[in-house]
Amino acid sequence: MTPRFDDLVITHWGARFQGRRFPCAIGRGGIGVKQGEGDGITPVGAFELARIYYRPDRLKCADGRIIGLTDVWSDDPSVPNYNHLVRSARPSFSHEKLRRPDPLYNAFGVLTYNWPNATPGQGSAIFLHVWRKPRHRTEGCVAFSRRDLLYIFCNWGSGSRVIIGR
Repeated sequence: MTPRFDDLVITHWGARFQGRRFPCAIGRGGIGVKQGEGDGITPVGAFELARIYYRPDRLKCADGRIIGLTDVWSDDPSVPNYNHLVRSARPSFSHEKLRRPDPLYNAFGVLTYNWPNATPGQGSAIFLHVWRKPRHRTEGCVAFSRRDLLYIFCNWGSGSRVIIGR
């Protein structure tokens, strides 16, 4: 696949988007073919940026959906809402809270990897989000500095793709 100018291209060495280069963090398992839930692999492939979410108490975004107080992301393959956002104050299934005290999910984008029609066991959400610290490995997501992530989101085009390659 030949990347276009407005595609976000991610490799082991970093990312590029619209002629600019960005440092980024990838999964602790590297880039490759997903083996399953919790493998730490950032999946190779071409994906769309399906949705952007943000916290309005921490960021002002023109586009995107607001992260609610009780929003969680289901990572439990045994429930019907697997790999989807769920609004629940006390979820009874395995999940990740989206409203966090740290800045990781102040803004994040959901890739179309195993979404919206999730296959249990293929691995849940691959997000673009803020990193913990420069190049600190993720659980499989792709992470950037806050400034770079917001630049990418603000300049995202309707034809842009996320291309993850080795």
